[in-house]
Amino acid sequence: MNLLNAIREKEHALHPREREIASFVLSHPQETVQMTITELAERSGGSIATVSRFCRRFVGAGFSEFKLRLAADLLQTPPPQSYQDIVAGNSLERIATAMEANHLRSITDTTRSLDLKEAQRAVEALNRARQIDLYGVATSGVVAQDFYQKLIRIGKRAVMFTDSHMQLTSASALTADDVALAISYSGETPETVKALRSAAESGATVISLTKFGPNALASLASIRLYTSNLEAGVRRGDMASRVAQLHVLDILFTAMISSNFAEYVPRLERSYQVVKTYTGKEER
Repeated sequence: MNLLNAIREKEHALHPREREIASFVLSHPQETVQMTITELAERSGGSIATVSRFCRRFVGAGFSEFKLRLAADLLQTPPPQSYQDIVAGNSLERIATAMEANHLRSITDTTRSLDLKEAQRAVEALNRARQIDLYGVATSGVVAQDFYQKLIRIGKRAVMFTDSHMQLTSASALTADDVALAISYSGETPETVKALRSAAESGATVISLTKFGPNALASLASIRLYTSNLEAGVRRGDMASRVAQLHVLDILFTAMISSNFAEYVPRLERSYQVVKTYTGKEER
């Protein structure tokens, strides 16, 4: 995971003194790379010992190694660009360019921050699941529906309900052989949180997909996946978050097929052929 995102994710759980260091590093990453340990301690209001402890927490080594890791991450990160919200009077050309920039940044930030170990655990759980429950409402429900359509094409037993009562009903019937994947950008959607809690109480493996940072949904999950949290503003229409969520699920789906190629690819082909035969149209 990207170091800054790792700090951002765990910031709330740090000791108050370490939290001050985290706040400074997150606000001034470029400056931090140029500082000595004494300078960082002075600027952040901490001590040299606290800075050392903070560094070991995130990189398992001292301040020098922490700076090297931070510098490497900064080199891989695109130049800062604020999220471009919807404004009045923009030309179609500017809108197209803005949407491209928003989506590319969201995907890039999500990919570079993806915890591959957690993603691999999710892939393995999905592959062996007897049944997969998908929870999400509003925009996240659209994303869940997209993943549902993918899963049934490879023969996975999956269910996706937009009705919150049906989500709870299905969750209550899950077992330890099943998986529940809940999607919510904020991680605080009440219906989704309740459904995942019910699935966890039933003994299912529970996976969350939320934005970076602490939230109720992630706290319930045994496998936590995160997307970029760059989106802000009241007129955004949940565009970047939807693209980031779809991106993570496409990664999982592709990894599932890759790891069970001989089993899943024939199922995909059969699905395509059956739809084409009975409807005269290609599967969409």
